[in-house]
Amino acid sequence: MTDQNDSRTSTIIIGAGPIGLETALRLAQRRIDYLHIEAGQIGQVIADFPPLTQFFSSNERIAIAGVPIPSATQAKCRREEYLAYLRAVADQFDLHIKTYERVIDTDQSIDGFALHTRKRSGESRTYRARYIVLATGGTASPRALNVPGDDLAHVTHDLGEIHQYWRERVLIIGGKNSAVEAAIRCHSAGAKVTISYRGSEFSPRIKYWLRPELDMLIRKGAIDLRLNTIPTRITPTHVTLASTGDGHRDEIVEIEADRVLAMIGYRADMSLCRMLGVTLNGEAEVPSFDEDTMETNVPGVYVAGTVSAGTQSGFQVYIENSHIHADRIARAIAGEAPPPPPKPVILAES
Repeated sequence: MTDQNDSRTSTIIIGAGPIGLETALRLAQRRIDYLHIEAGQIGQVIADFPPLTQFFSSNERIAIAGVPIPSATQAKCRREEYLAYLRAVADQFDLHIKTYERVIDTDQSIDGFALHTRKRSGESRTYRARYIVLATGGTASPRALNVPGDDLAHVTHDLGEIHQYWRERVLIIGGKNSAVEAAIRCHSAGAKVTISYRGSEFSPRIKYWLRPELDMLIRKGAIDLRLNTIPTRITPTHVTLASTGDGHRDEIVEIEADRVLAMIGYRADMSLCRMLGVTLNGEAEVPSFDEDTMETNVPGVYVAGTVSAGTQSGFQVYIENSHIHADRIARAIAGEAPPPPPKPVILAES
């Protein structure tokens, strides 16, 4: 392994989430020089989860590089436990990661790529490499509501500390796992909760331990459910909901709300793909890549993890089925044959 302060290396990995870390491990096992750059802290996407969020996937499916996740109870990992696990893996394998350093521009030449970065101190650096691995994730920014008032201070996209919702009137917009979990946790903290969801029923992929509790709270009237509705206007004290069902879009209801949680999903940041010339397909901006190697249409540029699916409306690519990406990329860079196709997941947990 070369000195990680060198400006030139074989491979630069951008993004230090679980699959970015796993890719670094696979390269290190082959003694391939690499540089690892992360705009935030390692596992930043998971660090942005609400406190005590529990994974849907079982521990063995989110473990990386064959390193088990220790558990006294065998319960599914919580946010804090998984972050501790990622730190431990990075320490155990002495992974060198340049955290809080953002890539701001790229250049391409006949011998590879130049990446220009800026640290949080303001210092600029340039690194050169033959290969680039983009492991930048798929949830860089929340989807916008695009209605009047969606920029008010009490409208947020992240649950945050649950204590803040005590005795607050909370409107939650959305019908998938994040919205359902937020509704239950806000109710448990003493909030008066209303859910607005554009669909006629909740996603069938709601975590199995959440759905019965949600149904019970709705039946009891502890949570007010407004299916087939969308917000059309937000004020400091109310939200206007319009009906989407049975063609009655003119049906309007006003909901009192001290806080609005828009849990409607996230968009991937595909700007580095665009900078590097990677072809992006469709509204979701799915990058073009070779399934056997994860190499994009730009020779030497690879995608790993959820960024390979662009912006997902219903997640089909996640940690548990992205481990193979790290192996494919490391083998391709090392000049090895692709790994055999993974066994199909009978029941995806994420």
